[in-house]
Amino acid sequence: MGIAKQAATKRAPGAAGPRKRRAAKLYSPAEVEAIFARLAAADPEPQTELEYSNPFTLLVAVVLSAQATDAGVNKATRGLFALADTPEAMVALGEERVTELIRTIGLFRNKAKNVVALSRRLVEEHGGEVPHDRAALEALPGVGRKTANVVLNVAFGEPTIAVDTHIFRIGNRLGLAPGRTPDEVEARLMEIVPPASLQHAHHWLILHGRYTCVARGPKCGNCRIADLCKSPEKKLPVAA
Repeated sequence: MGIAKQAATKRAPGAAGPRKRRAAKLYSPAEVEAIFARLAAADPEPQTELEYSNPFTLLVAVVLSAQATDAGVNKATRGLFALADTPEAMVALGEERVTELIRTIGLFRNKAKNVVALSRRLVEEHGGEVPHDRAALEALPGVGRKTANVVLNVAFGEPTIAVDTHIFRIGNRLGLAPGRTPDEVEARLMEIVPPASLQHAHHWLILHGRYTCVARGPKCGNCRIADLCKSPEKKLPVAA
């Protein structure tokens, strides 16, 4: 491209291209606070819908939940955890038996391999305990940032936000935390969520996306934050 043509394509001062333009802040701090206050009022102590009994079974359940429903995971893990609810027992159970027990879950073969491998690593490197450390968690087979965030939040009480498909959808649909990747949505949410709401924010958003702001046809008529919502997909009339 010649110099003249380059000059012709320059943007006016203050203008920004689509790749560098930061998404407009659609919500004021007061509006964001009101959104989370309403979600909190409806469910003050939200809980994960995955069934678990200790940090290890939580970790395994979250690993198994990738591309699977919580209900489907719970159905499979009831039998699995009855036989192995510690890393040592999971290693002793073995990959073949784990595969049989979780075969109703999508990607069950690869997940069984990861569950046994991460169990072995916990035994060999962490004394059979789930580490309270992000880097150590993400170093385990089958564990990524989202899984680590869930474990840190639910098992250890850390104020983390695990961005799953529901939260990614809500962040972008509402314009609350727009981003092209889960990491971008997470970073934006960490910026705007009131500190007092951070501990439970990801549960509130997951449940809101799972039951109200669903992927196909959001249920705006039953939405407790519909009047605050600025999504172009909002359907009228909305809840009072």
